[in-house]
Amino acid sequence: MLYHAYEIQRSWMNSVSSMASISASIMTNPANPLAKMGLIPIAANALDVLAHATADYAKPAFGITEVNVDGTPHSVIEATVVNRPFGDLKRFRLDGVTDDRPKMLIVAPMSGHYATLLRGTVERMLQKFEVYITDWADAATVPVHEGEFDLDDYIDYLMEFLEYIEGVTPGQRPHMLAVCQPSVPAFAATALLNQHKSPATPATLTMMGGPIDTRESPTSVNDHAMKRPIEWFRRSVVTTVPAKYRGAGRKVYPGFMQLSAFMSMNLQSHMMSHYEMFKHLTAGDDASAQATKDFYDEYRAVCDMTAEFYLQTVEEVFQKHSIPNGTFEHKGEIVDLTQITDTALLAVEGERDDISGLGQTKAALKLASGLEADKKRYYMAEGAGHYGIFNGSRWRDKVAPVVEDFVAEHS
Repeated sequence: MLYHAYEIQRSWMNSVSSMASISASIMTNPANPLAKMGLIPIAANALDVLAHATADYAKPAFGITEVNVDGTPHSVIEATVVNRPFGDLKRFRLDGVTDDRPKMLIVAPMSGHYATLLRGTVERMLQKFEVYITDWADAATVPVHEGEFDLDDYIDYLMEFLEYIEGVTPGQRPHMLAVCQPSVPAFAATALLNQHKSPATPATLTMMGGPIDTRESPTSVNDHAMKRPIEWFRRSVVTTVPAKYRGAGRKVYPGFMQLSAFMSMNLQSHMMSHYEMFKHLTAGDDASAQATKDFYDEYRAVCDMTAEFYLQTVEEVFQKHSIPNGTFEHKGEIVDLTQITDTALLAVEGERDDISGLGQTKAALKLASGLEADKKRYYMAEGAGHYGIFNGSRWRDKVAPVVEDFVAEHS
């Protein structure tokens, strides 16, 4: 019923968006003699904001066509190199640049948003690396006959992707960068590859704003996960994909619920962003208004995640604290973090991160007790919130150089 109710609401909101957009276009049409009179322009701008706020957003394209390297523009070639039911492996490389550049696997979150949320991360890393990224599927589009997908499968996908990347240039070990939630499976995959002495063991692992130990500086996200038993989440937020989708019948945690949760955390901030958009439009500052629109076009494009992945993550990461307690298992095998001896670790945190608090990612460095001290590094991005550590000017100018230097040191 939950998903059906959402579909009805979405249909209604799409109608509102269309009507607002049409009305704004009529009011501002040059052929309209009243277009610039009185309150008409202001009303049109308000309708424009309403149309944007109520629109439905599909999966965006990466759309990275060119990157400047040392002042020289290079065309970007995007390709899907591994196709799997629950997520593909995409590769981005610069046209005309040799294949001996270091290989970087960026692990995108499976947390309600598409991998395109990391477009800025990919663009910046392309200056130094051949970039691969996990392009996770919307669970609503994956047919039930493809089976389940849980945290163990996520780890398997990462190890398979790393093996593929290492196979492209045998002997050249890949690097891995995990943003937010995937810091946990990336950390576990790294430990397993170290345990098994795999040639695909990453040379470096960078974890950014990840919930390795959520007992450190717990945030409202952590508190929410701890307040209720896992059965509450199973009953309250898991629903079934309706018949109109390819994944009909699959149990999922819907993306629209994840988005609602994150929006409600900072509702005043989001409302102010739209008010600022209105003011920019009224002042004729179309560039600033468009920047806000572009952000929300991406932010409000959401996808579902499988129920089994979501519930296992809540239980193991946020409730049982299996990673810091040393009890986390992958398909019956204990993930021994002390076996990480051949992968250098970088932990990055944002000073103002309200999703993964300070100390949660840094905890990984202590847990990897078998790793030499000179292969560990911690960086705290001053003034950065959660999104600021992987996107925007702080990411480009402050965090990315730290990542590049760390990888260069341990390549």
